[in-house]
Amino acid sequence: MKKASNLLLSKFNRQRSIKAAPLLSRAYISENSPSSSSSSSQFHSTGRHRKLREKSDLEEAFESGKTSGEMFRVFKDMEACFDERELGIASLKIGLKLDREGEDPEKALSFADRALKVLDQDGKPSLLVAVALQLMGSVSYGLKRFNDSLGYLNKANRLLGRLEEEGIANVENIRPLLHAVQLELGNVKTAMGRREEALLNFKKALEIKEMTLGKDSKELGVGYRDLAEAYVSVLNFKEALPFGLKTLEIHRKGLGHNSVEVAHDRRILGVIYTGMEEHEKALEQNQLSQRVLKNWGLSSELLRAEIDAANMQIALGKYDEAINTLKGIVQQTEKDNSKRCLEIACGNLDKKETVSPIEVAKAYCEISMLYENMNEFETAISLLKRTLAILEKRPQEQQSEGGVSTRIGWLLLLKGEVPQAIPYLENAVEKLKDSFGSRHFGDILDVSLGPHQADSIETCQNLSKAYSAMGSYTLSIEFQQRVIDAWEGHGPSTEEELREARHALEELKTKARGTSTNRVPTKALPLPQYSLASRNSQPSIPLTQNSASSIR
Repeated sequence: MKKASNLLLSKFNRQRSIKAAPLLSRAYISENSPSSSSSSSQFHSTGRHRKLREKSDLEEAFESGKTSGEMFRVFKDMEACFDERELGIASLKIGLKLDREGEDPEKALSFADRALKVLDQDGKPSLLVAVALQLMGSVSYGLKRFNDSLGYLNKANRLLGRLEEEGIANVENIRPLLHAVQLELGNVKTAMGRREEALLNFKKALEIKEMTLGKDSKELGVGYRDLAEAYVSVLNFKEALPFGLKTLEIHRKGLGHNSVEVAHDRRILGVIYTGMEEHEKALEQNQLSQRVLKNWGLSSELLRAEIDAANMQIALGKYDEAINTLKGIVQQTEKDNSKRCLEIACGNLDKKETVSPIEVAKAYCEISMLYENMNEFETAISLLKRTLAILEKRPQEQQSEGGVSTRIGWLLLLKGEVPQAIPYLENAVEKLKDSFGSRHFGDILDVSLGPHQADSIETCQNLSKAYSAMGSYTLSIEFQQRVIDAWEGHGPSTEEELREARHALEELKTKARGTSTNRVPTKALPLPQYSLASRNSQPSIPLTQNSASSIR
């Protein structure tokens, strides 16, 4: 609304200087007509001239006031010597100035109300009355008095229509005010939830702009974009597209391919194409927009575009690319913004669950790691449980199921929820054992440790910790022994891990005998960067046959 007030105030001042004689001059002409001058004495003439000079000085001071405060101080003096209509016009100017400044809307409303009461006394339609009505509508909107605002603006709209039909005012003077009224009607109706009705007002406002501006005007380009966004807000993407393309054409022609305005236009087109499910076109526009934003160093706008890109990639089934985009976003944003971004991504993934369940499960797993890094363990666990629910329906995914169960158990241990962790860790041991079978627990190969074997050893280690925390030392020692058996089968490459495992076993035995130790294991082993992407790869090192029997 401030933009409209700025426009009206400047227009009002221009009109006044060109068409309307100053307040003082009107009074001067009236009082110096032949009929009055012939009967006036020199003494009275001198008094009148002095009074006129005072009014002239006051008017000049009022017009030159740079702030509403300066204008108001002069206005108080004007009340003693100006007539009511002149004060009504001055009140309107102060009201417009206050609305422009935006600091005291109640005061702006009171001046607008005073102006309206004075200027509308005779009931005749005039442009000044329309300005006063528009101002009251604008201020009421800012005060969230939407019904009042709608009433004033509708009156202003009807009055302007009458002025145009009856030729009472110049069309060139009516159009800027009519544009402001239509724009504000759209804003008020939008605020009231009447978005479809608002679109009609926004379209009328744009039509007025088309009549007054050149077809390649940058301001007209902004108008097209505003209307495109209005259609997007009611999910009418088909109607939004032509306006989005028009604004891009105008800005690209007038400002060049690398302008910020063009980048913003492309972002809107990306949203429109996404709504039309033309995701390739959407991603193309998004990527072109990102290049420009990056060149200009507009980090916040770039971040917004990257979030859009992640959702477009999900829609296209490009889950790995989407996860990489999300990782980049999380690294450069504050925690709350990161969480909101991930929530949106998860919502989009949810829609794809029936189409690409395994890929979505993998994406959930990756996003859960991002939540872990933010110490949002509850959300991470929730996503892992959703992953588990998908995998449990697919027997061929039991290896992946075991890995996910390990992570859930590990996170529950970190939260101190030991009893809840144990079922997940026990399930993980069974799934990983069944998955790898005799091949996993068979011959010793002279190669480095494989990722899946690390999962099974890690799970046993975590179970040992869990049982220890519960005081079940017999079970804790049993699982710690399984860890030692597993590491013993790998030769020199795992001597450090074996030494740690043996030390942990001795501590457990000491605790079981009721003797305190100086070192109590409190952390789980570092969790390997487990990914469903590796679910089809094979372990490169099996456990020994002895460890196979011990885990069984």
